Amino acid sequence: MDETKFRGELALRTLAMPADTNANGDIFGGWLVSQMDLAAGIVAKTYAKSRAATVAIEALSFKRPVSVGDIVCIYCDLYQVGTTSMKIHVEVWSRKPEVSQREKVTEGTFVFVAIDEEGRTKAIES
Repeated sequence: MDETKFRGELALRTLAMPADTNANGDIFGGWLVSQMDLAAGIVAKTYAKSRAATVAIEALSFKRPVSVGDIVCIYCDLYQVGTTSMKIHVEVWSRKPEVSQREKVTEGTFVFVAIDEEGRTKAIES
């Protein structure tokens, strides 16, 4: 796969801040996972037209560190829809504000289910 081309649509863009770093000055992996979950959650909720809950992260790999001040862009590709569930490929790309070149830093597969107002699984009506 081309490591210079993102997969999916831009779902979230944010800035890596000093409060999100580990002792080495790199952004916490957990912070990145949280941002990925937020982005995928937006996609899942929009597609299902209802609440949606994360039920699994099937795969996750970290490729490069993210630094304070990097612009973090999260792309999502909803590639599989079942009766109640959705699989979303999520990629995180970062870039320094002063340069235009992006680098893929993380990617993973998130699984969501559509839920009703009581928190029970419901059929996706899309």
